[in-house]
Amino acid sequence: MFKICTLVISVFFMASTEIYAWDLGEEGKFHFEKVNQNVYVMHGPLSEPSAANQGFMNNPGLVVSDKGLIVIDPGSAYEVGIEVLKEIEKISDKPVLAIFNTHIHGDHWLANQAIKEKYPDVKIYGHPDMITQANGEQGLIWVDLMARLTEGKTKETKVVAPEFAVDQGDAIDVDGQHFRIHSMIPAHTNTDIMIEHINSKTLFLGDNSFYQRLGRFDDSSSMLGNIKALEYALELNMNTYVPGHGLTGTSDIAITPFLNYVIRVKDVVQTGFDDDLQDFEIKEKVIDQFSDYKSWEGFETNFGKHINNMYLEIEKTAW
Repeated sequence: MFKICTLVISVFFMASTEIYAWDLGEEGKFHFEKVNQNVYVMHGPLSEPSAANQGFMNNPGLVVSDKGLIVIDPGSAYEVGIEVLKEIEKISDKPVLAIFNTHIHGDHWLANQAIKEKYPDVKIYGHPDMITQANGEQGLIWVDLMARLTEGKTKETKVVAPEFAVDQGDAIDVDGQHFRIHSMIPAHTNTDIMIEHINSKTLFLGDNSFYQRLGRFDDSSSMLGNIKALEYALELNMNTYVPGHGLTGTSDIAITPFLNYVIRVKDVVQTGFDDDLQDFEIKEKVIDQFSDYKSWEGFETNFGKHINNMYLEIEKTAW
């Protein structure tokens, strides 16, 4: 009888969480899901920032400690941060003690503002180069970009950058929760950190990995570096991996599919480069070899760009 009651309560709790989740209409309903011990993730939409999703698109993470909370990548705007905080409070009413930001792209960190406003003593950690960039032109560029993409729905957003620099191998303890920083740059950007939650063997990958979505590689990126970062992440042998976008899970979900994609891009571009083909010729020749990725969000937009990015990297290494 006790087991039946427990099951009913659990099902009711899950259903209630879904019913009262942040409702973005056709984009879906979003709430924090338990992924490992005291670790939760709110899996955002896979679509690009828009008025419909209010700019929300990443995977905010949450670690619950005895006296407080630790947040990883709270989201893309002040307005988004307010909604993320509402969902956090459904898990716990403890104060937020610390935030980790995985990289400079604003969809991951511009919601710092909302948390800092409510918890002024919160410590915000990021790569030293991210701190510099966020406090400079890049921070303002991201604020403006999010406002334009969401048709003004993020207009209250202001830059609140990390204040505490962390880099490869650093250990951070927050209220009995132990974190280790892994940084191999350039990868997705030249500001990436991956955050290991030692207590639960969970690794927050940032945008070094995606699932069911393909993101962009900008001028600060290295696709070859991204391969090395993900191979390194696999060697850490974590129980749980959290990508920047897409489902959390084992490495078979959260790392291997995207890693295989980037490796395959490298292989076809290297072959085409050796055959004196141009990047656009390589794209047309090999696109059918990527049929298993054509359903991923952003494939049509980004595949040709990825071929070009990899071509330029391989060309550079050949000099």
